[in-house]
Amino acid sequence: MTEITRRVLITGAASGIGAATARRLAGPSTALLLHTRGNADRLESVAGELRDTGSVVETMLGDLADRDLSAALVGRAAKAFGGLDVLIANAGWARNVPLLDSTLEQLETPVDAIARGFALMAQAAAPHLKASPCGRVVAVSAFGPHVYRPGVMTFPGTAAAKAALETHVRSLAFELAAHGVTANAVVPGFIQKDAGTNRAVTPDAATKVEAQIPMGRLGTPDEVAAVIVFLLSPEAGYVTGQLIHVNGGLV
Repeated sequence: MTEITRRVLITGAASGIGAATARRLAGPSTALLLHTRGNADRLESVAGELRDTGSVVETMLGDLADRDLSAALVGRAAKAFGGLDVLIANAGWARNVPLLDSTLEQLETPVDAIARGFALMAQAAAPHLKASPCGRVVAVSAFGPHVYRPGVMTFPGTAAAKAALETHVRSLAFELAAHGVTANAVVPGFIQKDAGTNRAVTPDAATKVEAQIPMGRLGTPDEVAAVIVFLLSPEAGYVTGQLIHVNGGLV
């Protein structure tokens, strides 16, 4: 049996960036706990792909707005794999509702699931990451906190949660640096969605927004995943507390 050398927790792993990252990390020396909120069938499909590569794979469902789930995810990974080396916080969603029209639930839920959920996962994971020879944290943010201009839609509730997430990443980087653990955020622009998954914008709106992207196209989940995997590598061992934009020039 191949020795496990990297133990990974990925939230939001049933599709898109999370699934693409899991595929890039898969292999006989990797153990992964994959999470999604509720799409068990799609998550199990991804898990099956990874098991075919020789990876050890566990899955877990749950809403990160539930205050108990973050610690439960870390606990499940640590128990199944004997520890945790990598935390990838990818779970989230976009709501294209103007701030002045947003309900209390639409304002609170993204912060609970995205920002608070990440902070609680980081707290639970910190002892395992400090004990790891390759401790890494990567959070997936979004362009929302950074781009406000005509022709580019805004996602106020999600953007606020992602802005808080980015601040938590920088705090975590500062607090874990002495232990050799890095923490960074990847900030995608407009990225293609997998077929059959929820879309925050209509296909017509997506086509119009492509004209606002200097590269003239949407990015792919794998292009974002490639940057995440670099941040997990030994070559990125001196990169921490950074926000790395993967957006085709959308500034």
